[in-house]
Amino acid sequence: MSAQFSLIRLMSILLICAVLCGAIGLTLPATMPAMAQQPTGTVPTVTSTPVGALVKVALVENVPVYAGPIPERYPIIGYLVPDQVVPALGRTPDSAWLKIVYYGVPGNEGWVYALYMTLVRGNLPPVVDTPLPPTPYATPTLSANLATLVAGAATPLPTFTPPPPLAIPTFSSPAGISSGTPRGVILSLLLAIGLFGILISLLRRQ
Repeated sequence: MSAQFSLIRLMSILLICAVLCGAIGLTLPATMPAMAQQPTGTVPTVTSTPVGALVKVALVENVPVYAGPIPERYPIIGYLVPDQVVPALGRTPDSAWLKIVYYGVPGNEGWVYALYMTLVRGNLPPVVDTPLPPTPYATPTLSANLATLVAGAATPLPTFTPPPPLAIPTFSSPAGISSGTPRGVILSLLLAIGLFGILISLLRRQ
């Protein structure tokens, strides 16, 4: 009797555990969300043991790295951050520019102004040849014949010529004709007076 009771008790405990495990499994998500990897900014560093001179940025701001030792003719290819240490490969004859190792660009080399750097190990690097400057862009120009053609095709604007002063004609009376009462009017009046006198004379005779 006690053996059956123990068996029933054990089966009850196992059943309760199975139910609890099932309930916990239902509450958990089917898949765990993937954690996105956070991007991190890194400064290119030398992985191998550098050999030769090492220089460090002496400014508290970024130093531009050029493709050659003449800023007016070579473009900027990157920047060095404050306190960054890089190997120095060479220098210009006047020691004004340093050739350094700069990864991520063609040839993994660049040029920085020596005044912005300080030597932290070794001696000054040797004098090296500077790279050839990039080919300048061609400036479009007009040929002599085309320039002459364009200049000849331009028609100059006409110059303004003031018109001559306006002449107002004046009319003069012909010689012998007065500007008073016309003679025809005078003759008509005299004729009318004469006829009127003749008419009065005839009336008196009657």
